[in-house]
Amino acid sequence: MAFLEKGHVKIYYEDFGEGEPIITTHGLSEDGTYWSETGVTAKLAENYRVISMDMRGHGRTRIDGQPFGYDVATMANDFDLIADELGLDKFHILSHATGGMAAVRYAMTSSERLISLMLTDTGSATVPETPAEFSEIDPEEARQMHLAGAEFFKSTALEERNAYVRANPGVFLFKMDEHPEKEEMWQIYEGFVQRQDPVAVGTFMEQFYADPNPMVKGLRQIKCPTLVLLGEFDLMFIKPSEILAREIPDNKHVIIEGIGHMTAIENPLRTIQELSDFLATVRETGKANP
Repeated sequence: MAFLEKGHVKIYYEDFGEGEPIITTHGLSEDGTYWSETGVTAKLAENYRVISMDMRGHGRTRIDGQPFGYDVATMANDFDLIADELGLDKFHILSHATGGMAAVRYAMTSSERLISLMLTDTGSATVPETPAEFSEIDPEEARQMHLAGAEFFKSTALEERNAYVRANPGVFLFKMDEHPEKEEMWQIYEGFVQRQDPVAVGTFMEQFYADPNPMVKGLRQIKCPTLVLLGEFDLMFIKPSEILAREIPDNKHVIIEGIGHMTAIENPLRTIQELSDFLATVRETGKANP
C-alpha cells in the first residue's frame, strides 16, 4: 500500500504481482477492494502487475483543500499521474462504472499509452440516459433526485444509509439483492461504504456527473483493444454499452447473463474468466478478438 502525493492530493494505491501493468479503478462509493474482495485482483496478479487505486473522493484517497478535481478530465489525468509515478510506459486499464467514465475519456486522447482498455458496466457520458423503465422521470427531476441522494449521503449516519439502501436497492443493486448469496455480497458492498468519507462522496456526486454527451467522435479515436462488459440486467448501462461497442473501432462486447450492475460481486468467476480471456487474446494477437 502506498500514496501518490501531488500537491494537496494523496491518491491511495496497492501494487500486486509482476508483468504487464494493469491500473484498476472502480465505481461510485466503492474503492479498490471492489476487485480484491471479489478475487479478481489475486487471479490477475498471477500473470500481471495489478495497481489498484482509490479514486478521488473515495476510499483511502485524501484531498486536503480545493480544487477537489471531481471532474472527468482531472480524474482521467490521474491515470497518467499513477503511471508516471511508477515509471510505466504502457499499461492496461480495468474499470467499473464511474471509474470507467474517466477511463474511456482518458482513452479518447491517450490510447497510444494503453495496451488495452477494460470497461465494465459503464458508458462515455457522465450523465447516462435514464433507461426506458424509468422514462417517466424527466432530466430535471432526475437531477434533483441525484442531488438529494448526494445530500442524503453527506448528512446521514452510516447505519441509516445502509438500512435505506438495503430496503431500496434501486437500479444498480436490485439483482445483487435477489441473489441467493446476497448477504455475502451486501457485506462486500457495505465494506466499501464504511471506508468512505461521506462528505467527500456526496460532494463528488454533486460535481462529477455533469456531461450527457457520449463523445462519439472521441470513442472513434480509441486505438487500443477494448473490452465492453456488463450484466444482462444492468439497466442503466445497456444503451451506453451499445454505444461503446458500436463506436470503439476494436472492441469485444460481452453481456453476462442473469446479473446486474455489480458484475465482479455478483459473478466473480465469470468476470475473471472474461477478463482473463480478453487479456490473453490481446497478448497473443494485439486485438480485442481472436
